[in-house]
Amino acid sequence: MTFLLITLAAAVITFVASRIVLRFALKHGIHPPVRERDVHSRPTPRLGGVAMCIGVLGAFGIAALVPEFAGIWAEPTRILTLLGGAVAICVIGVLDDLFDLDWMLKLGAQILVATGVALFGVQIVSLPIAGLTVPSSTMAISLTVLIIVLAMNAVNFIDGLDGLVAGTTIIGSTAFFGYIWMISQNFAQQNAYFSLASLITAVIVGVCLGFLPTNWHPARMFMGDGGALMLGLLTAASAIAVTGQIDLGTMGGRSQILPAFIPVLLPLAILLLPLTDFVLAVVRRVVNGNSPFAADRKHLHHRLLDMGHSHLGAVLIFYAWTTVVSVGCLLFLLWPWWIVLGIMLVGFLVCAMLTAAPVGRRVWRTFLRVMRERRAARGKMEPTRIDTRATTRADTLGDRR
Repeated sequence: MTFLLITLAAAVITFVASRIVLRFALKHGIHPPVRERDVHSRPTPRLGGVAMCIGVLGAFGIAALVPEFAGIWAEPTRILTLLGGAVAICVIGVLDDLFDLDWMLKLGAQILVATGVALFGVQIVSLPIAGLTVPSSTMAISLTVLIIVLAMNAVNFIDGLDGLVAGTTIIGSTAFFGYIWMISQNFAQQNAYFSLASLITAVIVGVCLGFLPTNWHPARMFMGDGGALMLGLLTAASAIAVTGQIDLGTMGGRSQILPAFIPVLLPLAILLLPLTDFVLAVVRRVVNGNSPFAADRKHLHHRLLDMGHSHLGAVLIFYAWTTVVSVGCLLFLLWPWWIVLGIMLVGFLVCAMLTAAPVGRRVWRTFLRVMRERRAARGKMEPTRIDTRATTRADTLGDRR
């Protein structure tokens, strides 16, 4: 109930803030022109990140009043640094949406924010694989900065369709919260449930739920770079906060091989599609001699639209892939691996069929058209043969007479 309260608070605050920000943007004409790579046809405000940031700050402020979260606020520097980083990256994203900042400047600002979070907020200290520890603080900071920057850009890269980022983040973060909840049951302390990772994840889900009605197709407002970068930062921070902070030996019961990898696999599963799109985009642009951050219209969601999917259909396909991967990784903690693997294979097959459906429909229509043309051609030839036979028979009878 406590986490539901936090999620609900984040959703309500974000929803109300979204309405206020939307009215402000429309009143003052704060909406950039439609770009060539955009899939929408009318100018739409991109200040959703501002409303989402307000939701994050409001939810954390309410959490500070909840006694169960007192342990988290015992180290206020961590939370204040994380919130400061969220505000800073949101401001950078909004400025980029309004003034189209140089990509080097954006990347430098992202690294600076990630470094601050790594130094005073959350930091990888160990990996949940055989108790492997990070050998030095410099490596820990570098690895943390790399993960945060990668997550921010990955989420930002797929923010091209209405409701895409918000919906996939809700699905993946809900699965990750389920993972945190399950491993917390193995600890005797009551406050084990109320960790920084679980709080961040609950806030992320609430903020996305509150913003989704405004962002659903046809969207009245986009989250923009400000919202997407902030979600990437918070998602990475929640994964880093929980990774390496648990004792897998207490989980018992099953083989510890798969549970040991879940803290690594599940965050990757949540960001599987964004990371895939990010890697493909960087490779594609570098091979073509362009900047890795140069915008184009060849992202995964663009390709789905070009295949023939509708706007909503492409979004739902992303939802389906995210659900199969995220929930599949989570089920490894509950069921035998061979059952989960079978479920995931079936899920992958269904998702692949849905993804390729427009191509299949075109092939089927082409096949039917070819068959109709053949039947039509055959039908034109039949009367000619009949007339020829009739004429020949008539000639024969005439000769006999």
